[in-house]
Amino acid sequence: MRRCWKAAMAAAGATAVAAASGARPVAAQSASGAGRDGWRLVAREDFDRPLPVDGAPWRRDPHGPRSPWHVDAFDDDGEAWKKISGPAFERQLATLNVFRKRVPFGRDGWLTAEIAAVDKDRDGRPDSRPGLANATLPDGQRVARISEPSWDAGVLIRPTRPLPRRYRVEMTLRGIDFGGKRGGTFDYGGRHNGYTREPCKTRFPWTFWGALEGKTRCEYPDVTRENGFYYLTILDYPTPAPHGNPGIHFRRKVIMDGYYSDDDRWKNAGTCNPKTRRIYRTFDGTFNGVNALFVRGDKFREAANNNVSNEYYIKTPCGNVSMDRPYGPGGRFQGHLTSVELRPELLPRAAYRFAVERDNSGYTLEMSGPFRHTGQTTLRVRHEFVEDGRPIWHYNQTPGEYDGRFDRRLVHTGPAGTHITEHTWPKGSAYPDSFIIGDPHLNYYEGSALVDDIRLYVPDNAR
Repeated sequence: MRRCWKAAMAAAGATAVAAASGARPVAAQSASGAGRDGWRLVAREDFDRPLPVDGAPWRRDPHGPRSPWHVDAFDDDGEAWKKISGPAFERQLATLNVFRKRVPFGRDGWLTAEIAAVDKDRDGRPDSRPGLANATLPDGQRVARISEPSWDAGVLIRPTRPLPRRYRVEMTLRGIDFGGKRGGTFDYGGRHNGYTREPCKTRFPWTFWGALEGKTRCEYPDVTRENGFYYLTILDYPTPAPHGNPGIHFRRKVIMDGYYSDDDRWKNAGTCNPKTRRIYRTFDGTFNGVNALFVRGDKFREAANNNVSNEYYIKTPCGNVSMDRPYGPGGRFQGHLTSVELRPELLPRAAYRFAVERDNSGYTLEMSGPFRHTGQTTLRVRHEFVEDGRPIWHYNQTPGEYDGRFDRRLVHTGPAGTHITEHTWPKGSAYPDSFIIGDPHLNYYEGSALVDDIRLYVPDNAR
């Protein structure tokens, strides 16, 4: 902590570290210290100091290329949606405003909170009050509470600056209430799947096919069968913030998230039991899973997501699968293969830790805690930047790490026209790593979580 984090990152970017061991899942008996050998701590946030986030002023997002929150053609007001939707999208977007906060915190401001909320009646203020504030556990320990009382908002924690070329980043989860079952049911605490029971909680106005012509806000698809939380995920641009749901599906490198959904699309999805190494139906579980996903740079989800999403490769103790193919005995499972299930009822007395490591040649995903079926366990899975011809999407932080071989042209269609992504991954491109914790969606997910002890490490031989 005594060294400047920026200087340490620069040193880490110039220093090599030995590649981690193979790509097979590894189970350990204890979470204590697992995976930290060879790493040196350079930044940490334990939330003992007051957070300045909830008291910061709101700012209306002006949208357009000059907005501080502008990203690309799949942004909240992106050209892609306008091309495939025609005037319908702009008419629908004009019915709302988005208010935001961008607040640095932590020692030397190394972390940033990104808060956003929709103003559906355009009265000049957000319709809900999402936030990030200090909280105290029963044992007196201080943590941060991510609070999102309404689905039309988002809360993220991210690094203020891009991550170094080689790093380990981790977070500790002390509480989670973003849906899933409790006591065998989705209905508890006056909510359904973590959502309060008011009507008209929909995807409006962002879908993978643009605006739905002739549909009002309340006629858009309901979202309350789909809740979730990003435990720790790496994106490919430096300033992540909450946006309409589709865009982030084009910006992720590796993912550890929870997607708590009994939507019929996932009725054949599977969940791994790491103890027996057998897969069971997700619908026979508790809907409190962890999805550990390596995002593919060579395949895209055309039918499901209009090519505004990559395909996924998944490694678990139950086997490795690509999500575009059936898997398990007789090919009986399809869709997500969830790695393991949490036990939220054990929190906050217990804790779960999630970590991502990047070295010279690949990414490792790690999760530790008292999981269902296993008890206290650490699970690690690894994927090379390019493994068996299969690349991790936008893995290269510098142009020299990539030669352009996976670049391609994608077509995105909608009711009013077509948008073409001419180059998905051209030679000469570069994509910094940034992590997110929380909810990045402005039209999905609702709940709260307790987060603690965010740490950044660099190789211990970096100088």
